[in-house]
Amino acid sequence: MSDIGIVTGKDADARSKAARSPSLWLTVLSLIAFVLLIALGVWQIERRAWKLALIDRVEQRVHAAAQPIPVPASWPAISAANDEYRHVSLKGRFLHDRETLVQAVTEEGPGYWVLTPLARGDGTLVLINRGFVPSERRDASTRQSGNPDGEVEVTGLLRITEPKGGFLRSNVPQHNRWYSRDVAAIAAARGLHDIAPFFVDADAGSQIAGGPIAGLTVIRFPNNHLIYALTWFALALMLAGGLFVTFGGGLFRRGRFVHEPAGGPDAAARRTGSDAGTIVEPT
Repeated sequence: MSDIGIVTGKDADARSKAARSPSLWLTVLSLIAFVLLIALGVWQIERRAWKLALIDRVEQRVHAAAQPIPVPASWPAISAANDEYRHVSLKGRFLHDRETLVQAVTEEGPGYWVLTPLARGDGTLVLINRGFVPSERRDASTRQSGNPDGEVEVTGLLRITEPKGGFLRSNVPQHNRWYSRDVAAIAAARGLHDIAPFFVDADAGSQIAGGPIAGLTVIRFPNNHLIYALTWFALALMLAGGLFVTFGGGLFRRGRFVHEPAGGPDAAARRTGSDAGTIVEPT
């Protein structure tokens, strides 16, 4: 076989390989991945709409006029979606001997939240987060002037209990170490009964001279859903581009090889190869 014949054979084999379509399983997986990426992007758009609505509701609750806390009969129905950060007011007498210190890190530095039960006129108790104290004021004796004995009025934000600890650490009631404001656990440790299943973050207007620093509630809702959605859509677009190059390129090559004119360059090459292999006898 001549060298030209070998080259021609390799060229034909390359064309045959190029014309082959991608395997079926790879095609199916790519389409499933594309649909999944689009679905994730749409889901993030829906999550963003939900988050914006939540932020709007919370803003309205925080800046609304303070209302009396829900009546005890409605306490079992209290939920984060419907009630958290509601601006509330209540009256009662602090039980300072049963306060609980919960570790905290605030704009004032590290220290503790001071949670004190408030005994109301109807016999029920509500746990009040009176505010923040630094470590050097952990002992109640260092802030006696800020612990009133008579009836007080507290305004603040209704908060949902925080069970199972915080800061990646679990509460240790038996050692009086608290990392989250777990109302049920604190009530059990302090022997409190008829207590609300939520607590109230006292606002700055409820701060008492010499007492904890109130009004440090941080309201923050991460809202990166648009970035996530754009990421999923971009990945879907890249995958679609890869599919187009794979399938579109293959169809283009097949069309070119099948419909190439008879007088095209390949035909000329074939003729050259044929001529090169012909021996002309002298006459």
